[in-house]
Amino acid sequence: MPHFIMEYSANLDDDLDIPGLFEKLNETAISTGVFPIGGIRTRAVRCEHFRIGEGDPENTFVHLTAKVGAGREPEVLKAASDKVFETFTAYLKPVFDKCWMSIGFEMIELHPERNYRMNNIHKKLADKK
Repeated sequence: MPHFIMEYSANLDDDLDIPGLFEKLNETAISTGVFPIGGIRTRAVRCEHFRIGEGDPENTFVHLTAKVGAGREPEVLKAASDKVFETFTAYLKPVFDKCWMSIGFEMIELHPERNYRMNNIHKKLADKK
């Protein structure tokens, strides 16, 4: 983990470079030293139906959620959240400057007893070393 889930308004299709943004988000997550590389997932959900603010069809939104495993100190998660948000907003700034846009980000810590995973990517990465 983290699992990054980005929802965005469909009217941003021509303006968002999603692969480029995801590359930067993953690089940032890795650079924090907080998250194992094999646990990072990044995906986008295009929202065809949306209404923002007063309903102006030119309004746009991008919301990023990072789901992380439990057990890290709050200040560690805060520092990682700050770095991710900085990367996220810096990457989106050129679009933000030309569109009416709402940008959101939240980091959610998953419950330690009700979060199940199975992942062999960690082994693959360890075997490469």
